[in-house]
This record gives sequence, structure tokens and C-alpha cells, in this order.
Amino acid sequence: MQTSTLITISPEKLAEIIAFELDKKLNELKTQFQPKEPTEYLTRSEVRNLLKVNMSTLHLWTKKGLLKSYSVGNRIYYKRHEIENAFKLCD
Repeated sequence: MQTSTLITISPEKLAEIIAFELDKKLNELKTQFQPKEPTEYLTRSEVRNLLKVNMSTLHLWTKKGLLKSYSVGNRIYYKRHEIENAFKLCD
């Protein structure tokens, strides 16, 4: 952090300098900001249709650890971004 000694500066000039620096920092933050997308969960049927495989293949891939599943009660879900990333690795 830089330190400065102010000898004589008008309040208007000081406000202008502060506003300029704030604007510069805000623009930096805007370029780095990435809004977080909510996680989309897919059912086994949706994943099966998306990947165009049968249920036994989906079960096998999950069992082998190729796809990660999440249980909620007696239902099984998959995260869409994990499914997409798993097949990007295969390309």
C-alpha cells in the first residue's frame, strides 16, 4: 500500500482522487467476477437419455467411479456439470 503526505489539497480534489481509485477497483472486480450458477441435478433417466445409454450401462459407470451419483432418500441424482466434465476428459 502506498502512503502519501498531503500538504495542501482541496476537498474537491481529494474526493475526485478517491472516486477515481474506487472506480478503477470496481472495474477490476467486475472483470474478475463470475456469477455462480446453481447446481443442476439430473435423475438417472435424464442422464441415461442425455448419454444415450441404457440403465445398466449407467449403473456400471457409476459403480466403476466414472460417474458420481448422489443419493437423496431412495432417489439417485447426478450433477450436470460433473457428467459434462466426465465426457470432456474422454475427448
